[in-house]
Amino acid sequence: MKTTIRQQQEELEHITLSPYACFSSQSRGRFSPRKENRRCDLRTAFQRDRDRILHSKTFRRLKHKTQVFLAPAGDHYRTRLTHVLEVSQIARTMAVCLRLNEYLTEAIALGHDLGHTPFGHAGEFSLNQLHPKGFKHNNQSLRIVDFLENDGLGLNLTWEVRNGILKHSKGYGDILPDNGNELAATLEGQVVRVADIMAYVNHDLDDALRADMVHGMDIPLHLRKALGEDSSDRINAMVSDLVKTTLHFDDGRLHLSDAMQETINEMRAFLYDNVYRNWRVHSEFEKAQRIIRDLYAYFLTHEFPEHGTGKCCSRDEPMTDQARERRNRQVCDFIAGMTDRYALSLYTQIYMPKPWSMR
Repeated sequence: MKTTIRQQQEELEHITLSPYACFSSQSRGRFSPRKENRRCDLRTAFQRDRDRILHSKTFRRLKHKTQVFLAPAGDHYRTRLTHVLEVSQIARTMAVCLRLNEYLTEAIALGHDLGHTPFGHAGEFSLNQLHPKGFKHNNQSLRIVDFLENDGLGLNLTWEVRNGILKHSKGYGDILPDNGNELAATLEGQVVRVADIMAYVNHDLDDALRADMVHGMDIPLHLRKALGEDSSDRINAMVSDLVKTTLHFDDGRLHLSDAMQETINEMRAFLYDNVYRNWRVHSEFEKAQRIIRDLYAYFLTHEFPEHGTGKCCSRDEPMTDQARERRNRQVCDFIAGMTDRYALSLYTQIYMPKPWSMR
């Protein structure tokens, strides 16, 4: 029987990739195998996952979601979409150098922030307080690809991509923790975790410099010497260190040198002190929280707009514990899926007075 192009690609992976890589032909399978009624003769499983994420509505909405600066007027500030693309490119570079599965890496990178709220971490913080079961954007990302996208059918991704999406988030935790339970099961997923922090410590600094929030000389001299003076040098320094150190140990784990781990942690601390907690950012953070709180309270008792996700409980339906839990889940999903500008528009429409028209 003639082999397909997909099968040829799968065979090529076993010849060219590292023994530590995740092979497409050995995937643990999809979220719902019964829903997968056809196979592709051209693309591997991880290529298909990447394409499903890339063509999703949730992915397109990332272009109007905050990275750090809320609804920025300038065209050159990062959004959640440009962040995801930068993470993808950094992760792919490391995956290629380490001979890991580039398609799996790319799929995880493109999908890792699908669950982010409007107004960035301000929105995430608010929904975590408002929703009875809390809110984390990585859990929401998984919920989107499993249940919410594609009109409730989900994207039916592979286990490896879903695991990488779920495990990418680190908050202010260790970059590469000793506890393996905190890491993705594949090296590709772990590469995305590291690429995520490499991307944001670089581009958030770049945006802060552009906004005159910090200046070049504010960055400690030893960090500038370790990472370089511009964006390209910083990324190259971090990526090169991970690749060379990992290849040196060659033990099936990712490694950063002690010096680079300390440097990245210090740069992250610098950003927290001078950018994320800056009074200008914090002031907008508080405004965004108020918007999220008011919208959440409103939609607990009002119908969603026609294109909202899910349907409301009927006003005549008894508000049992189960109905209340379902309602909170629907409102949380609806608000988490909003873009910054849609949330602002909806808030204005609901809460801002409209001028009377006189004849």
